[in-house]
Amino acid sequence: MTALTANLAINWLCKHTWKRASYNTSWCLLGCAIGDLGTIAYFQFMGIDWPVWAIMSLAILNGLITSILLETIILSRQMLLKLAFKTAIGMSLISMIAMEAAMNVTDVLLTGGAILTWWVIPFMLVAGFVTPLPYNYWRLKVLGKGCH
Repeated sequence: MTALTANLAINWLCKHTWKRASYNTSWCLLGCAIGDLGTIAYFQFMGIDWPVWAIMSLAILNGLITSILLETIILSRQMLLKLAFKTAIGMSLISMIAMEAAMNVTDVLLTGGAILTWWVIPFMLVAGFVTPLPYNYWRLKVLGKGCH
């Protein structure tokens, strides 16, 4: 059995792993949403006229930064600050970038730009949660890697 075959043959029905992956993804979503939504809101409320792609790029970057900061704070309760930061930096950037991209694509598709409205935020958060969740499950199941 090759490594690829073994990865495809994992048990996708493990409730414990889905629960852990969902917990980890929720914390990541909170961190990403703070920076992402905060950036979009800032540009929107201040009336700064930047291209949508520029606002979204900055929102993604700020989302990644705030997610790493939040994870560092959470992990620093369990380990030394330096190790907490290294762990937060070592988290899956694939997962965080997928989360950020899903949130921003959802915003653009539903509003036509970098626009926050009361009704679009839940859709952005759901997209940001479900997009990386299978990958986070896989990382836990196959690699035994999670951020908490």
